[in-house]
Amino acid sequence: MILVTVGSQEPFDRLIIAVDEWAASSGRSDVFAQIAAGTYRPKHVRFTGFLDPPEFQHLIREAKIVVAHAGMGSIIAALELGKPIVVMPRLARFRETRNDHQVAAAKHFGEQGRIIVARDEQELPEKLEYALTLGQRDRIDTQASPQLIATIRAFVDSDFPKLRSCISEDQVVAAAKAEGPRIESSDPRADSTRPGPLEKSTCA
Repeated sequence: MILVTVGSQEPFDRLIIAVDEWAASSGRSDVFAQIAAGTYRPKHVRFTGFLDPPEFQHLIREAKIVVAHAGMGSIIAALELGKPIVVMPRLARFRETRNDHQVAAAKHFGEQGRIIVARDEQELPEKLEYALTLGQRDRIDTQASPQLIATIRAFVDSDFPKLRSCISEDQVVAAAKAEGPRIESSDPRADSTRPGPLEKSTCA
């Protein structure tokens, strides 16, 4: 099963449309999407608006891969279970978010190498096909590196000071926990920047 999630704050129809079209063209019948309050209703995948935490945990455990916006909650949940995750950042120019903090975080956290990023809907099908070739990944460590915590905190403070008030210490630690072995591959489909800010905050 392929789980698609856009988080609980805002819809992300551009991602849902792209996945729906890919599912139709590739003949996939095993896609389930959480679409929030999106206006687009998928025609080729099963979907729901929202999931409660137990439902989400059950689905992500069953998923072969996860597809998401660049929300930290979704990213951490996938990495904790060793699930390959494909993310497509929201873009401010489409009014999907207030600013491009997801793009900035994608670039910053790309060095971790545990996330596959589609920069837009044109890149998404190829990234999805690549993710499906991956097996179960190593789960992230349960303890965050103090040095990495300091690095993430410095990034937030210096590059996006307005986000500082939106990010708790627990979220900084969770971001640090996402560090892990790089997905080593010569496949160009894996070459991308890799995102990750916040799900449950006012920084949508």
